[in-house]
Amino acid sequence: MLASFCPVIRTSRIEESRAFYTGLFGFKVTYETPWYVDLARPALPPRELSLIDLGHPAVPEAQRLPVRAVRIVLESEAGEAELQHALSRAGFDARRVFRPPGRVPEALTLMDPSGVRVHVVAPA
Repeated sequence: MLASFCPVIRTSRIEESRAFYTGLFGFKVTYETPWYVDLARPALPPRELSLIDLGHPAVPEAQRLPVRAVRIVLESEAGEAELQHALSRAGFDARRVFRPPGRVPEALTLMDPSGVRVHVVAPA
Protein backbone atom coordinates (compact mmCIF):
# COMPACT_ATOMS: atom_id res chain seq x y z
CA MET A 1 0.00 0.00 0.00
CA LEU A 2 1.20 3.51 -0.81
CA ALA A 3 2.15 5.31 2.41
CA SER A 4 3.30 8.61 0.92
CA PHE A 5 3.86 10.43 -2.34
CA CYS A 6 6.43 13.19 -2.78
CA PRO A 7 7.17 14.77 -6.17
CA VAL A 8 10.73 16.10 -6.51
CA ILE A 9 11.31 19.11 -8.74
CA ARG A 10 14.79 19.56 -10.24
CA THR A 11 15.55 23.28 -10.36
CA SER A 12 18.34 25.80 -10.74
CA ARG A 13 16.18 28.26 -8.75
CA ILE A 14 15.82 26.44 -5.44
CA GLU A 15 15.44 29.51 -3.19
CA GLU A 16 12.86 31.16 -5.45
CA SER A 17 10.94 27.89 -5.74
CA ARG A 18 10.96 27.42 -1.95
CA ALA A 19 9.58 30.95 -1.51
CA PHE A 20 6.91 30.30 -4.17
CA TYR A 21 5.52 27.17 -2.50
CA THR A 22 5.84 28.40 1.09
CA GLY A 23 4.59 31.93 0.43
CA LEU A 24 1.66 31.16 -1.85
CA PHE A 25 0.52 27.71 -0.77
CA GLY A 26 1.50 27.42 2.89
CA PHE A 27 4.05 24.64 2.56
CA LYS A 28 6.47 24.48 5.51
CA VAL A 29 10.14 23.61 5.22
CA THR A 30 10.72 20.29 7.00
CA TYR A 31 14.33 19.74 5.93
CA GLU A 32 16.79 21.97 4.11
CA THR A 33 20.33 22.00 2.80
CA PRO A 34 21.78 24.47 0.28
CA TRP A 35 20.92 22.02 -2.53
CA TYR A 36 17.78 20.20 -1.30
CA VAL A 37 14.51 21.28 0.37
CA ASP A 38 11.67 19.13 1.71
CA LEU A 39 8.32 20.89 1.98
CA ALA A 40 5.10 19.67 3.60
CA ARG A 41 1.57 20.76 4.35
CA PRO A 42 -0.02 19.26 7.42
CA ALA A 43 -3.05 17.22 6.45
CA LEU A 44 -4.22 13.65 6.53
CA PRO A 45 -2.47 12.31 4.57
CA PRO A 46 0.31 14.90 4.59
CA ARG A 47 1.14 16.64 1.32
CA GLU A 48 4.81 16.72 0.42
CA LEU A 49 6.98 18.32 -2.25
CA SER A 50 10.77 18.41 -2.59
CA LEU A 51 13.15 20.64 -4.52
CA ILE A 52 16.65 19.63 -5.60
CA ASP A 53 19.37 21.69 -7.26
CA LEU A 54 19.68 20.13 -10.70
CA GLY A 55 23.44 20.81 -10.77
CA HIS A 56 24.21 18.93 -7.55
CA PRO A 57 26.32 15.75 -7.83
CA ALA A 58 23.50 13.76 -6.17
CA VAL A 59 21.55 14.20 -9.41
CA PRO A 60 22.80 11.80 -12.08
CA GLU A 61 24.48 13.75 -14.89
CA ALA A 62 21.97 12.51 -17.48
CA GLN A 63 19.15 14.03 -15.38
CA ARG A 64 20.72 17.45 -14.80
CA LEU A 65 18.11 19.17 -16.90
CA PRO A 66 15.34 21.54 -15.87
CA VAL A 67 11.87 20.07 -15.41
CA ARG A 68 9.96 19.59 -18.66
CA ALA A 69 6.22 19.10 -19.14
CA VAL A 70 5.23 18.82 -15.47
CA ARG A 71 1.91 20.04 -14.18
CA ILE A 72 0.93 20.00 -10.51
CA VAL A 73 -2.70 20.45 -9.47
CA LEU A 74 -3.29 22.11 -6.10
CA GLU A 75 -6.72 22.48 -4.58
CA SER A 76 -7.09 25.79 -2.76
CA GLU A 77 -9.86 26.87 -0.42
CA ALA A 78 -8.93 30.47 -1.16
CA GLY A 79 -11.13 32.21 -3.68
CA GLU A 80 -9.65 33.75 -6.80
CA ALA A 81 -9.57 37.26 -5.29
CA GLU A 82 -7.70 35.96 -2.22
CA LEU A 83 -5.22 34.08 -4.41
CA GLN A 84 -4.66 37.14 -6.61
CA HIS A 85 -4.02 39.20 -3.45
CA ALA A 86 -1.48 36.61 -2.24
CA LEU A 87 0.20 36.71 -5.65
CA SER A 88 0.57 40.49 -5.61
CA ARG A 89 1.71 40.47 -1.95
CA ALA A 90 4.39 37.95 -2.87
CA GLY A 91 5.51 40.13 -5.78
CA PHE A 92 4.48 37.45 -8.26
CA ASP A 93 4.57 38.61 -11.87
CA ALA A 94 0.96 38.61 -13.11
CA ARG A 95 2.23 37.80 -16.61
CA ARG A 96 2.96 34.30 -15.27
CA VAL A 97 -0.75 33.66 -14.51
CA PHE A 98 -2.62 31.85 -17.27
CA ARG A 99 -6.34 31.37 -17.70
CA PRO A 100 -6.83 29.03 -20.67
CA PRO A 101 -10.01 29.60 -22.71
CA GLY A 102 -13.02 27.69 -21.41
CA ARG A 103 -11.71 27.37 -17.85
CA VAL A 104 -14.01 28.06 -14.96
CA PRO A 105 -13.24 31.25 -13.01
CA GLU A 106 -12.31 29.18 -9.92
CA ALA A 107 -9.21 27.84 -11.67
CA LEU A 108 -5.99 29.42 -12.82
CA THR A 109 -2.57 28.23 -13.83
CA LEU A 110 0.70 29.69 -12.55
CA MET A 111 4.24 29.02 -13.64
CA ASP A 112 6.61 28.36 -10.74
CA PRO A 113 10.19 29.73 -10.89
CA SER A 114 11.38 26.40 -12.35
CA GLY A 115 8.85 26.38 -15.18
CA VAL A 116 6.46 23.89 -13.56
CA ARG A 117 2.83 24.61 -14.41
CA VAL A 118 0.81 24.78 -11.19
CA HIS A 119 -2.92 24.48 -11.82
CA VAL A 120 -4.87 25.86 -8.84
CA VAL A 121 -8.51 24.79 -8.51
CA ALA A 122 -11.28 25.42 -6.00
CA PRO A 123 -12.52 22.43 -3.99
CA ALA A 124 -15.21 20.41 -5.72
